[in-house]
Amino acid sequence: MNWTRPEDLRTQLKKLWERGELLACLVTDETLFPKRLVLKCPTSAEMAERFDEVRVWVGEIRVMPHCRVEMREFKHRVFGANAVPQEVWIDTIEDALALVGKLRDTKRFQLLLDVTRQRQPQLLAWLAKRPIRALELSDEWNLLLEIVAWISVHPRPNVYLRQVDIPSIHSKFIEAHLGVLMELLDIVLPSEAIDPRASGVSQFAKRYGFCEKTMLIRFRILDPAHALLPGDFVQDITLDAESFSKLNLNVTRVFITENEINFLAFPLIKDSMVIFGKGYGFETLSKAEWLSHCRIQYWGDIDTHGFAILDQLRNHFSHVESILMDRATLLKFESQWGDDEKQTCRDLPRLSLEEKMLYDDLRDNRIRKNLRLEQERIGYHWVVSELDKFTS
Repeated sequence: MNWTRPEDLRTQLKKLWERGELLACLVTDETLFPKRLVLKCPTSAEMAERFDEVRVWVGEIRVMPHCRVEMREFKHRVFGANAVPQEVWIDTIEDALALVGKLRDTKRFQLLLDVTRQRQPQLLAWLAKRPIRALELSDEWNLLLEIVAWISVHPRPNVYLRQVDIPSIHSKFIEAHLGVLMELLDIVLPSEAIDPRASGVSQFAKRYGFCEKTMLIRFRILDPAHALLPGDFVQDITLDAESFSKLNLNVTRVFITENEINFLAFPLIKDSMVIFGKGYGFETLSKAEWLSHCRIQYWGDIDTHGFAILDQLRNHFSHVESILMDRATLLKFESQWGDDEKQTCRDLPRLSLEEKMLYDDLRDNRIRKNLRLEQERIGYHWVVSELDKFTS
């Protein structure tokens, strides 16, 4: 039986709520009502053959609260004339909200709407577009408006977020809401206060003119002849990206590895250095133009993410080579295989043919499902032996 039931009518209105259309009406003053709901009725044959079921159905629809039910006459040779529902209407937004049980939420949204009209009327369009998201932020909304107001008065302030001086608002609160703040600031701020080249939460500071946290690069010189400091101790050095970009190390080979222990245990190699990669994000290294003149060799995990990081690194340095990320190494250490529970599956255009073949086998689970070989699980003697091949 596919006749429309009372819950089906509520579901139609719930979808309007979930899409934000009911609350948007309060912002725009555009009305959806009166609105006719979809009503699938019994056919004439069904009304004749299943009269008792139809009578129950009629009773359910007729008593639906907050609905206007229009009836039509149905005549039966045995049961005589009977009235059956023909159309169901919701006449007002209040009826719709009551039917889906959202009157209390709507009152909260109305408070958000009122305060936004008073303090940041430019954001009314955002409320109309994302009312459900606004409702989720109702407890924080006043604080978010405070932040928007402060940045509006201090465009491109050239201070750290920690220095934003708003009573009762800590920088951790700002950092926890960067995504929604970007949506709001893009509406409120003039175009000259926004750097369109910076996008995404990670570039919030750059986009709106805040001071950025210093990005650090950790490295070791693998040839004592090129040591930065006097002495024969292991020189594990960390510099900010700007200082790193100005180095003149005279090394010809640079290794990048993702595992800290591998970084620390990396063997000494003539005219070389090793950088602790720490995963995605190589913008800091791209500032060091001198790296373009070095042979760069990347060692990551043999899994989909390892190859994705390699692909990203080649976006900055196209001449990067991979090491210890080949099929022979993977098969050699089968006993050390683990699981890559959240594989990446996107195409990686910067891989070599051999790398792409192995990456495709991994993402398509042709060798084993969710396969990964973490780089720290590769035997150290194998590492040294393979490095000898690459550096000879």
